Amino acid sequence: MYTYIPHILSSWCSTKHLSTLMDSQPPPENISSRESQQQPELGGTDRCERTQWVLTSPDPPSLLEELTGSMKQNLFPHRNKHNSPAEQKRARRMITFLQGMFPLLKWGRHYKASTFKKDLMAGLTLASLGIPQSIGYANLAKLDPQYGLYTSVVPPLVYALMGSSREIAIGPVAVVSMLLSSMIQKIQDPGADPIAYRRLVFTVTFFAGTFQAAFGLFRLGFLVDFLSHAAIVGFMAGAAIVIGLQQLKGLLGISHFTTKTDVVSVMKSVFTSIDHPWCPLNFVLGSSFLIFLLIARFIGRRNKKLFWFPAIAPLISVILSTLIVFLTKADKHGVKIVKHIKGGLNPVSVKDLQFNGPHVGEAAKIGLISAIVALTEAIAVGRSFASIKSYHIDGNKEMMSMGFMNIVGSMTSCYVATGSFSRTAVNFSAGCETAVSNIVMAITVLLSLELFTRLLYYTPLAILASIILSALPGLINIHEAYYIWKIDKLDFLACTGAFFGVLFASVEVGLLAAVTISLAKIILNSIRPGIEVLGRLPRTDIYSEVKQYPMATKIPGILIVRINSALLCFANANFVRERIMRWSTEEYDEIKGNNKGRIHAVVLDMSNVANIDIAGVLALEELHKKLLPCSQLAIANPRWQVIHKLKLANFVDGIGSGWVFLTVSEAVNACINVEMPSLNHC
Repeated sequence: MYTYIPHILSSWCSTKHLSTLMDSQPPPENISSRESQQQPELGGTDRCERTQWVLTSPDPPSLLEELTGSMKQNLFPHRNKHNSPAEQKRARRMITFLQGMFPLLKWGRHYKASTFKKDLMAGLTLASLGIPQSIGYANLAKLDPQYGLYTSVVPPLVYALMGSSREIAIGPVAVVSMLLSSMIQKIQDPGADPIAYRRLVFTVTFFAGTFQAAFGLFRLGFLVDFLSHAAIVGFMAGAAIVIGLQQLKGLLGISHFTTKTDVVSVMKSVFTSIDHPWCPLNFVLGSSFLIFLLIARFIGRRNKKLFWFPAIAPLISVILSTLIVFLTKADKHGVKIVKHIKGGLNPVSVKDLQFNGPHVGEAAKIGLISAIVALTEAIAVGRSFASIKSYHIDGNKEMMSMGFMNIVGSMTSCYVATGSFSRTAVNFSAGCETAVSNIVMAITVLLSLELFTRLLYYTPLAILASIILSALPGLINIHEAYYIWKIDKLDFLACTGAFFGVLFASVEVGLLAAVTISLAKIILNSIRPGIEVLGRLPRTDIYSEVKQYPMATKIPGILIVRINSALLCFANANFVRERIMRWSTEEYDEIKGNNKGRIHAVVLDMSNVANIDIAGVLALEELHKKLLPCSQLAIANPRWQVIHKLKLANFVDGIGSGWVFLTVSEAVNACINVEMPSLNHC
């Protein structure tokens, strides 16, 4: 009986008397004549033309086109589209490609000697902090000390060529070092076979770099965002405590120590080791210099002009403690020392990469986790300091540069490198202007490998432990955790989940807990999206949520609903359909009881829905069928992907092309002014 209703407005738009029909309709009862006069007057021809803008929009790009477009945007960020000879086009494309891959070619043309002076001082200051930290972090990663120094040479050089951040300092970091050692030693014991362990570390580094480069090349940076800010705050705090507890081995000079990272196992190992022979001199030496490092850190924070003091304090500690051990022969009285550090250039490690062994799958999994953690830290650090100097860094380009530097690093005896917050802060405070400070630091570390490694033979392990411990307070941010609690309780739950997961289980469990809670939050918001009834704001043609704006007026006989979800999909389609049907019934009962008329139209504001799947289309079709006997469904402001899929599914033909509108206001005006005699007996 009512199957012809969807075609009413389509045929109505084709008549020449549309404007007369619209003008003859009285305004709704609860809208004043003054407000009605302020609505924009659109003739039928204009409205049909605006509807055609929606319906005749070009097809959106396919998935393949989006991927290739992303790659072109990364490789040719400023592609010239002007008409020019073919040779000039090719030359410009090549220049654009090289400048996109190597930003150094762009800003290097304007580099000045005065700028180099600042970068030189920043690089030297950075090296004074980076050398002792790199040795300590290599020990944390269960590698020989020289591999930490190797990681402070090649990756910073590659990043200086390809990176876009001016302040970020590249090298090994505590969290990634601990992450690698805790996960890889479950596959290969570094004590039983250090060569096999080292090869596995290089393979993991290669996979980490490959994943990072792929994330940037295909613009998949959103994957990194699954580790939310709240999760990172909790993860970093838990990792800092675990790292600190593990340094008790070096600080106390304990020989037998657990390989587990949870706090229970570590504390149990400490208490059981006290019964075994141990040297108190390690604790005295390490604690003394730890106090010195913390005092230096406090002075640097109180007086910004003395930023260099906490930066060189670790190097001073290494030099003084090494002299003390050498002069007093303390190594013969139980003080554990570094001993031999292999010097020279980074040895090539291409042959050490293993792609056909039994642990390739595990190496790839660890590489993926390491890639995400390293990228999250580096991008957060880079963007923080870039915002201070009011410039922007491209996250996708940063991922590509980080990926290539780790790929090259895996072939030159380096393990996973990323941006360090503590060293970046020192680099910034030292007045660095460009990434040349990374080059200066890398050259300084390389010279140290060539000339000074023999002098570090008597460096006590307790000093390396104290250097790592002094850097850990920066990873624990209690104020940020409180801020998260105040703003969003679910985010705080992710923060605490990551914290306690790392602290009492393992790094993997902490990361899994953080990602699971974050995904649960997303899923919860997806399956229960916000669906709000809209009303017209006084003296405007704007339709907004009546709960947020109580002064907004509902239109009698018309239910206007906005779907506040970016995706109308299988997870929320039935919920949306049922909620709209329930509201339509409740609204009908209320209107019927008040004798004010009946609902003859439901307007869906789709402006917030970016995409839709087949379940969403089927839900709209079912909604239309259930409304059809007494009401008409109208669609307002559908997005590009949405209208494209609705046309492919023939949904637009089903409701009639005349029931698709550019704005909510036009949809409401059409529903007010259109006579639908087929609905009179509902």
